[in-house]
Amino acid sequence: MKDNKVVRAAVIDIGTHSIRLLIAEEAESDIKVLESLKNVTLLGKDTFYKGRFSQETINRTVAILEKYAEKLKEYDISDVKVIATTAVREADNRDVFIDTISRRTGLNIEVFTAGDVIYYIDAYLYHILKDKYPLHTKNLLIAEIGAGSLDISVMAQGYTLMNIGLPLGMLRLKQLMSKLDGSRKENYAAVGENIECEFAYLKRDLASVKVDDIILIDESYTSFLPKLIPEKVFQHKFFQMNLAETQGLLETIANQDAEQIAAEHKIPSESADTFAGYAMILNTFANLTENKNIHILEASLAEAVLAYMVLDFEVSQKYNKTNQLISVSKWLCEKYNVDLRHVQHIAEMSETLFDGFKETLGLKKSDLLYLLLASYLHPIGMFIYNRAHHKHTEYIISNLNLFRLTDEEIKVIACIARYHRRGLPADSHLVYQSLAKDKQILVQKLSSILRISNALDRAHKLKVKKLQVEFTRGQDIVLQVRVEGNFVLEKLEFIDKKEMFEEISGKKINLKIQSI
Repeated sequence: MKDNKVVRAAVIDIGTHSIRLLIAEEAESDIKVLESLKNVTLLGKDTFYKGRFSQETINRTVAILEKYAEKLKEYDISDVKVIATTAVREADNRDVFIDTISRRTGLNIEVFTAGDVIYYIDAYLYHILKDKYPLHTKNLLIAEIGAGSLDISVMAQGYTLMNIGLPLGMLRLKQLMSKLDGSRKENYAAVGENIECEFAYLKRDLASVKVDDIILIDESYTSFLPKLIPEKVFQHKFFQMNLAETQGLLETIANQDAEQIAAEHKIPSESADTFAGYAMILNTFANLTENKNIHILEASLAEAVLAYMVLDFEVSQKYNKTNQLISVSKWLCEKYNVDLRHVQHIAEMSETLFDGFKETLGLKKSDLLYLLLASYLHPIGMFIYNRAHHKHTEYIISNLNLFRLTDEEIKVIACIARYHRRGLPADSHLVYQSLAKDKQILVQKLSSILRISNALDRAHKLKVKKLQVEFTRGQDIVLQVRVEGNFVLEKLEFIDKKEMFEEISGKKINLKIQSI
C-alpha cells in the first residue's frame, strides 16, 4: 500500500500520430491531471510508408522529448513511464530510435505489445467499472483503437485467451483511402472490404468462444458521436451503442465525403477523413455478438497506464502474468488440437523438476515461466505434421503474440519447445543462433528438464502419480516416481532423454520406480 503523501507520476506516450505527456496525481479514487502536452509527429507515416524512421523524424522526436524532460523536472517527477506502440514497434530501425532517445534524453522507451496495451486497459476498466459493470464475470472482447492499430484481447472471466493487433488504426485507414481512385461509394465499399478481411482471422478464432460483450476504448472519436446521433442520450465516458445505431451512423455518412462530414457535423478535418472507417469498425463489432451491441469507453492508453501507476490498482493475484499466459497457452492447445491433459501433466512435472534442479543449474525463479509455457506448447507443431513436429512447433511459437512477452522471450520459449526431443542446438538453427549466449545456455538448461518430464509421460497416460527429486551423498540425482501401470516405455525414453541434462549439470540422474 502507498503512504499518505500525494502520489505523482507521468506517462509519455509515443504514438503513431503524436507524442503526449500526461502528469497526474492521486485524487481520492481517481487521478487529477496536472499537465497535458501533445505534439503531432506522424511517426506512423515513416513506419507505414517507408518502413523506418528518418533522421529528421528522430531529431524532431528528441526535441519534443527534451522539452517534456524539462517539464518533468518542473514538477519534480521521478516516476515516469515512456511507452511506444505500433509505429515504433513495426519500424525496421526501432533499436536505433530507442537507443538515440535514451542517449540524448535519458528517457528509456518501453515498446508495448498488443498484450501490454490490453493489460493496462483491462486493469483500468476493472478499476473504474467495478461498481457499474461485472468485467471479470463475462467473456469479453476488449479493443483499443489508435492511429496505428486496433489492439484486441479476448478474455474469459478475466483470463486472456488471445491477443491480436489488427492494422486498422486511423492513420492506416487514412493511408488506404488516399490511394483509392474510385467514386466515393466505391471507395467506402473498398474500405469496408478491407476491414472485413482483417476481421476474418478474428472471427475464425471467435467461433470457439461465446463473447458476451465488446468494449472499445477510444478517445479520438467518441466526442463526435452526439453530433451524428443527436437523438441518442450518451452517458458520460461509458456508454452502449446497438446495431441499429451503428448502422444508422453508417447511413448518415454514406453520402458524404470528408469535407461534407467536417462541415455539416463540425468535426475536425483530420478526424472527418477517417470517420467513415471508424463507423464501419463500430458496425463490424456490433455484428460480432448475439446481443448486437458494443460498449464504448472514452479513455486513452496513456490515461490507463498513468492511473495504474498513481492509484496502485489492487487487481486480484489470480490475474497475474503467469496465470494469464497459461490461460493463453491452454487456449492455443485447444486451437491446435493438443492433448491438454498430457501437456498439463508435463507442466506439473516440469515445475517439480525445476524446483529440484534450480540450484544445480543456476536457474532464477523467473525462468520457470518459460519452461511452463514450453511444456504446454511443445506439441503444437503436430497440427502441421507429425514428422519433425518440433521444427513446426518452433515456427508457430516464434510467430505468436504472447501476453506481455518480448520477441526475445518468445524465441526462448520456441527453442525450449523445439529441443524437447531429438537433436540438440546446432549452428544451422537460426532462431537459437539469434539469441544472446546467456539465453542460449538458458534454453539448453530448460530444454533438458522438458525432455525428462516429457519422457516420463511418453504414452500420454499420466502414469506418474508422484515425483520427487533426491540427491545422493555423491550429489548425483535420483528421481523417485510412484507410477500406475506399465512404465517400461517411459523408462526407456528417460534413459534416452536424460543425456542432455547430465551433460549440462555434470551429474548422473536415475529413476527409482515404485508401482502403486
